[in-house]
Amino acid sequence: MPTKILTSPASQIAVALADNAEAVCRHYLSKGHREGRYWLVGDVRNTPGRSLYVRLSASPDGRGAAGKWTDAQSDDHGDLLDVIAASRQCRTLRETLDEARHFLSLPMPPPMENKPFRKAKAPTGTPEAARRLCAAAKPIGSSLVRTYLASRHITDLTGCEALHYHPHCWYRASDDDEPDVRPAWPAMIAAVTDLDGSVTGVHRTWLALDGSAKAPVAYPRRAMGDLLGNGVRFGRAGPVMMAGEGIETMLSLRQVMPVMPAIAGLSAAHLAAILFPAGLKRLYVARDDDPAGAAALKTLTQRAIPAGIEIVPLEPSLGDFNDDLMAFGRDRLVAGLRVQLRAEDAAYFLTVG
Repeated sequence: MPTKILTSPASQIAVALADNAEAVCRHYLSKGHREGRYWLVGDVRNTPGRSLYVRLSASPDGRGAAGKWTDAQSDDHGDLLDVIAASRQCRTLRETLDEARHFLSLPMPPPMENKPFRKAKAPTGTPEAARRLCAAAKPIGSSLVRTYLASRHITDLTGCEALHYHPHCWYRASDDDEPDVRPAWPAMIAAVTDLDGSVTGVHRTWLALDGSAKAPVAYPRRAMGDLLGNGVRFGRAGPVMMAGEGIETMLSLRQVMPVMPAIAGLSAAHLAAILFPAGLKRLYVARDDDPAGAAALKTLTQRAIPAGIEIVPLEPSLGDFNDDLMAFGRDRLVAGLRVQLRAEDAAYFLTVG
């Protein structure tokens, strides 16, 4: 994706704040603390705790930008301007920018006539809308979904009936998108279902026109519908299953364990809240290597103990298991999983070659 030229004052100030992410956190999120590359605190209003984490520096792979934050409890996310707005209870964007300029010791803009404050759009996307989108999508067949997943080294799509293809899926542009962004793109549509198999939501991954990568938009992944407790399911539920945050994470694991049933929770917060299928005895949790992943594992373990379910963590060598698959290949992925799986599960589920 071409580098975006930052022309708006908000964009320029957001970048300046990100360049000073730790100083911003120490000032506005003073009840938190640094832990590695992250600043941990309870929430965006500076409550003590560990649910919200702010990335203090860009990740080595370039996927995570400095100054971006996620709240694992609420699944909210944003940048440091949002932190300032919440912590100082700013009522308008202008108030937020003025506070940020004061913090950064930047000159204030000249007075201007007040413009009507544009409220953020309310979240949209009901379960009914999700079901309509799922019904309008097509089987993946030989579509761009296969092309895209193959670019992520995911080629075995056994048991992937939850995945569909939409050739022209509507994309609602955000303030972070280019002004001339396309209104529709090809998309991978993943059905989110409950324990009875009813569609309650969908997850959309917008794709480049040739399927070689994600679409060059600000937010190529979005979910809608009733997500809490539900997930994208691969295979039929059984006594031994695996669960994780991302669709590509779970599909990567199924490249070497194609018959182990899997659930993608779509985020750390939703992973922590997945409902346990009847008869489940052991759940492998493929956690991402970040504070939200650690928090999700802890919550799942606490919920599983009274239900008599054994939780076994699966930890990637890199950020997630798709990173591992792409960087190291199948054989190395198998070797890394073999020492983490119970012996009987390794013998039954792992495929070699």
